[in-house]
Amino acid sequence: MNSLRILSGGAAEGLVGRTAPGVTASTGFAVTGTFGAVGDMAAKLRAGEGADIMILTRALIDDLEAEGLVLAGSAVDVGAVPTSVAVRAGDAVPDVSTQEALRAALLAAPALFCPNIETSTAGRHVAAVLSQLGIRQEMEAKLRVYPNGAKAMAALAASGIDGAIGSTQATEILNTPGITLIAHLPQGVGLLTVYTAGVTTTSPHADAARALIAALAASPVRPELGFEV
Repeated sequence: MNSLRILSGGAAEGLVGRTAPGVTASTGFAVTGTFGAVGDMAAKLRAGEGADIMILTRALIDDLEAEGLVLAGSAVDVGAVPTSVAVRAGDAVPDVSTQEALRAALLAAPALFCPNIETSTAGRHVAAVLSQLGIRQEMEAKLRVYPNGAKAMAALAASGIDGAIGSTQATEILNTPGITLIAHLPQGVGLLTVYTAGVTTTSPHADAARALIAALAASPVRPELGFEV
């Protein structure tokens, strides 16, 4: 069986998992993927790693198209994802409804789990929020940073740390057992990221890749997985 390979930000992992079986049934192409921080996925393609489809932020897809690595005109927005806050399932839910409440909750938490603060969309934003709230230095010792949001949230679920908080994209939180999405980041420090899919210029299966992208962008399960459409 032929296959389509995806390099994608972790925010789309759940959606790909739900959509792939139908695409395989209709096209005959199996779907495989590597998911992680968007910057790391873009770096893989730039380094020559093979892929048929990229699912990254709109800005990164535009950059890759300009570099000749994504087919011009193939990019389609899949949906927007808010950066959100999580706790372990069953833990008390802190108030994070305002910047002041979020600041207090973070200072009170024994640990903050998040993705890579240099290469992931959510991780970079979490670091910026800590600086904006004036607590970056106080939080340094509490930060638990992982390569991507999925790993960060799995670590939160398994941490055994009462009152620990996690922050990453809503889709990654909802795709992780053992944790609960409690809120999106509040007004003034929120982030809504558009994720976009595009066909690589090296793909030998461009038509099948376009079919998968169309299915992702039209999937009716996107809202329940954390996408805003």
